[in-house]
Amino acid sequence: MPYLQKETTRHGKTVWYFRVQDGPRTRIPGEYGSDEFMAAYRAAFAGEKPADKNNDDRRSLKWLLERYRESSAYRSLSPATRKQRDNIFSHVLDKSGSAPYRAITRAHIVDGRERRAKTPSQSRNFLDAMRGLFRWALEAQLVDEDPTLGVKNPKRPKTGGFEAWNDDDVVRYYAKWQTGTKERVWIDVLLYTGLRRGDAVLLGRQHLKDGIATLRTGKTGTEVVIPILEPLRRTLETGPTGDMHFIVGDSGKPLTKESFGNMFRAACNEAGVKKSAHGIRKIAATRAADAGATVAELEAMFGWSGGGMASLYTKTADRRRLALRGWGNKSGSE
Repeated sequence: MPYLQKETTRHGKTVWYFRVQDGPRTRIPGEYGSDEFMAAYRAAFAGEKPADKNNDDRRSLKWLLERYRESSAYRSLSPATRKQRDNIFSHVLDKSGSAPYRAITRAHIVDGRERRAKTPSQSRNFLDAMRGLFRWALEAQLVDEDPTLGVKNPKRPKTGGFEAWNDDDVVRYYAKWQTGTKERVWIDVLLYTGLRRGDAVLLGRQHLKDGIATLRTGKTGTEVVIPILEPLRRTLETGPTGDMHFIVGDSGKPLTKESFGNMFRAACNEAGVKKSAHGIRKIAATRAADAGATVAELEAMFGWSGGGMASLYTKTADRRRLALRGWGNKSGSE
């Protein structure tokens, strides 16, 4: 690349400098070709000095991220989303924290997406995190353009995601785990509330009033209202449960969503059901859609927004009803 000079130190380390003719030399940090290296090179080419790793340089990506974390845009994210994005940012900072943030281009963002392409969810989460950062930076007038603009999301793999439970799975699980076991409480809380694991483990009597549970979901911050149906009410009365958490472990203490997920999967395996807690949310939504729930009703029940997720279930239910109706009419006419 133009104006790059390569040198080898007495310790055998390769270092690079940027210098135009007889002008001053600027050290280019990072491994040759890395994001940090390229960002510093472009900054030097534009007449800016690269950020110093040992200083909180106001031009560095590290400095920009620290300001973003102080913003209302970041604080308005749900705790789960902040935790997820902080994990992504920590990897970005390890690789390019000292790079000048103004030198970050669309090519850098695309490269970050492609490095995570083997795991589309990670690739998409990376893009969401960087979009949030640079959209805020653009609004705060810290950058002149958003390098994430126009970068496409990775295509979702053509799978159904976590396999949904069916009625036969529920029957097998019930046969193994009778009323009066904590495992029965686990499935009925999931099945009759449609909550995600992270919300289900928090649900307790403090959320109940007049037979209705009201709580704000951790992932989206949406308030959901759930009537405690009779099968769930009977299960909760029998227990075992805690006062502040219906879902408990062997010692009667509450569980994290991770430990609950592992323990529930083990309970499923013992019952001969090779599925997980994720698929129960699907059967709950499927049952509601098959019963005629609208998109708006499903969104209110499951804390969704935007219509996309709810439409998946209503379209499937509608297609099933229309197909059965169509074949019924055809059979009757022959």
